[in-house]
Amino acid sequence: MIQRLARQLGKEERDLLVLEVVLSNHPIGIPRIAEETGIDEHKTRYSLRMLEDDGLVNPTPDGAVPVDGVEARVGEINAGLDALADRVEELKEYGSG
Repeated sequence: MIQRLARQLGKEERDLLVLEVVLSNHPIGIPRIAEETGIDEHKTRYSLRMLEDDGLVNPTPDGAVPVDGVEARVGEINAGLDALADRVEELKEYGSG
């Protein structure tokens, strides 16, 4: 169970790293994102697809760009991560007592 969760967190971390590069360097194509992040191009492509599905980036002929209002969405993501961290702490209490 923990390994599955760790793999999923790794994917989410990769997506957030790709998002960070798009936010800092848009428009930006897959090869440059891969170069900036050290992530393989096929994984970069997948992360961009996930970010597009999540409504965080848009593809353009010149490369990926953040959607309008992405700053508010990043704030929501950060708040969600804080809530998840709190939930993980709560889960650690199961079985301890």
